[in-house]
Amino acid sequence: MNTSSNSILDDIERLLTTSDPTVVDSLYEQAAAARDKAYGRNVFFRGLIEISNHCKNDCRYCGIRRSNPIQRYRLGPEQIMECCREGYALGFRTFVLQGGEDAWFTDERLCPIVEDIRTTFPDVAITLSLGERGRESFRRLREAGADRYLLRHETADAAHYAFLHPDEMDFDHRMQCLHDLRELGYQVGTGFMVGSPGQTLETLRKDLLFIQQFRPEMVGIGPFIPAQGTPFAEASAGSAELTLRLLAVLRLLLPSVLLPATTALATLLPGGRERALQAGANVVMPNLSPSDSRALYSIYNNKLATGSEAGEAVADLRRRLKIIGYDMPSSRGDFRNQQPTDKQSLL
Repeated sequence: MNTSSNSILDDIERLLTTSDPTVVDSLYEQAAAARDKAYGRNVFFRGLIEISNHCKNDCRYCGIRRSNPIQRYRLGPEQIMECCREGYALGFRTFVLQGGEDAWFTDERLCPIVEDIRTTFPDVAITLSLGERGRESFRRLREAGADRYLLRHETADAAHYAFLHPDEMDFDHRMQCLHDLRELGYQVGTGFMVGSPGQTLETLRKDLLFIQQFRPEMVGIGPFIPAQGTPFAEASAGSAELTLRLLAVLRLLLPSVLLPATTALATLLPGGRERALQAGANVVMPNLSPSDSRALYSIYNNKLATGSEAGEAVADLRRRLKIIGYDMPSSRGDFRNQQPTDKQSLL
């Protein structure tokens, strides 16, 4: 199989729909080899801290949408710092602060939290995943010490974006946020759901083309899983097998990308994390949130937050991955640009 970027996109329909196990096995093998060339057999782990399930948006697929009558919570600064302290002691060197678009977390409240983490743990990477904010807010958070920002574009097709989101959310604004983050010096992550309502092979092709052109440092994809209390509550879940193939395709499109084995995939597919690693993934995100809030961050049904998805189980996860040939170094796990023609973005 020719694995140049252009040939992969030209051949995407066959790669995603073939029933020939030889083609699929070759896809996974080449993706894993590309990952190993860029990063070795290293799996980087990030500590996920879900700081709030309040959200001003009403996205049609999300369980924490503002109109969904769920129990709400948000973590205070000391609770967030306690999660970081516990995670640091367990060996985590990246913390991911994730939440809905919660208006309570103004710059005046959030920047001191980021500064406190940066001062207390100068050797960690701080990642934010808090939705759309203004360019000035992104700038202030960057200056406070944030290294990375994850903002999934969800779909690179404007009509599909409008189908998934309420009228007040704008496709062009989402894309502008991603470009602002890049210009401000963040390591940027984006991504999409696999099998979201209305998704077609053509919208997937647009997603892959956008990612190829934007060249994010990280891409997070996982299967769509319906959430109770949403307009898509009765929709079918996305395909775990298609997700795995897309992980492999993304690895071949961007050999140096940081590619998570997502919780959504592990929720839908037993052994999903291991399967994702075999398809070229190299990041896992165990949950460091307080145990009593993990179930409340219910962005989709039956989200895993215990067992090997829990931050406190990282030693067991490291042991299990060692058995199948992977190392989990206690490092920031920064993006490594292996492509000399690209602009260097290692922080």
